[in-house]
Order: sequence, then C-alpha cells, then structure tokens
Amino acid sequence: MKVIFVGAGPGDPELLTLKAQRILTKAQCCIYAGSLISPVILEALPTSCHTYDSAEMSLDDILEVVSACQQTNTDVIRLHTGEPTIFGAIAEQMRALDKLGIEYSVIPGISSFQAAAAAINAELTAPNIAQTIILSRIAGRTPVPDEQNLEQLAATRSTLCLFLSIQQIAKISQQLIPYYGNNCPIAVVYHASWQDQQVIIGTLFNITEKVKQAKITRTAIILVGQALDKQGDDSKLYDAYFSHGYRKGKNVA
Repeated sequence: MKVIFVGAGPGDPELLTLKAQRILTKAQCCIYAGSLISPVILEALPTSCHTYDSAEMSLDDILEVVSACQQTNTDVIRLHTGEPTIFGAIAEQMRALDKLGIEYSVIPGISSFQAAAAAINAELTAPNIAQTIILSRIAGRTPVPDEQNLEQLAATRSTLCLFLSIQQIAKISQQLIPYYGNNCPIAVVYHASWQDQQVIIGTLFNITEKVKQAKITRTAIILVGQALDKQGDDSKLYDAYFSHGYRKGKNVA
C-alpha cells in the first residue's frame, strides 16, 4: 500500500488534474483537509470510500488510520487543498511515513494563488516591473524566519502572493506602503474558484477598509504588486524582430 498526497486544486472541480480525478474516483480511504476542500470535490469519491476529516485529527490520528490501511493493503488518499507542496504540512507526514517504512507519492494541484490571479485576469509578472513572484505568509502560530519577514520581501518589489494572512491585512498594508507606495494595486480573493468566490480590488491605501466591509477574515489569498496594473513594456516573446529556439521569428538584417 501507499499514501498518495493529492492536490485538490483551489476548489473548482474542473481544475482538478485528470490524474487526481482518476485517483479520487477509485479511492477506498481518503483523509481530507476539512472545510478547505470544496464539498463538490469530495463528491468524486465513491460512496464506499471511508473518509476522515483531518481538521479533527492530530498527526498521530492520521498515522493510526494509515497503519490500519497498511494491514489491509489499502492505499490512502491524503487530500490537500490547492498544491500540497505549498503550506501543505506534508513534510512532517512524510517524515512519519519514512519511519514506518510506508511508501508515498505526490500528485500536484493548481494553487489558490494561480486561481486568484485568474480571477482578476492578471499576469503576475511584467517586463521591467516584476520578474519575480514570492509565495509567503505573515507570521502567526507558525513563525517566519527573520530574514524572510515582510519588509525583507517587500524590498525586492516583487509580486507578493500571501497565504494564510488575511486577518493581518491592516498590518500588511502598513508594512508594504513604504516599498510599494499608497497606490500599489492589491487584490484579495476569497475562496478562489469556488462558487462563492469573492474578489476585492483596491490599493494598499484603501484595501483594509474594503476587506473590513466585505467581512472577509479567512480562506483568502492576497496578491500585491505593480504587475497587477497590467501596465509596462511588452515582452520580447511576440516582438516581430525577436526570434528564439522555441518560436520561428523573422530574420531581420
């Protein structure tokens, strides 16, 4: 048997990978990440599948289920929201599985930051503005290394995608303004790709009040950066005078 870590994607069942969909439809045991997983995704599981909500489980509880399945040679689907390798807490599970000698694999999924960018029809990179995307979070119960605090990241003026941080939106805005400016675009996307998706677009100056009025306090991702303005120079990719190995271009003398 093996444990298969499956990325459930951001919420829309049509954003599941074909591989994830196939695995779910044949699952016999599934431990899923509580309310973070859209109920529509869970509908892909067979009615005979034994399901466990990990929101109510400790790591030991999870391992107990896995060990029981090992006795019956039953694969366990460990269903994580979005992309399991980003803030998925799968490393600690893998360490425990290594100690037990249990095989595991990972099926990637679309992350909520990608779904959020799609929701606002934005490209996260822009020539001469942002060629770097930073995926991070604000310190909470899980600390952040000093050299990776928000001010350090903001100094790069990259596009920031902040997970698990919406409750600190006021603090985030205040810390980013000195680096990005009052008018820097920022988007907050609640339940990206879910049927109840909510999008709030503003600036670092006014986003806190907008989020407060919308009463969004969880399950949202924050996108920040000048690239969201959709301004800037054109890339060289489709320049008539530019050619490279992946596209036949015009030869200009």
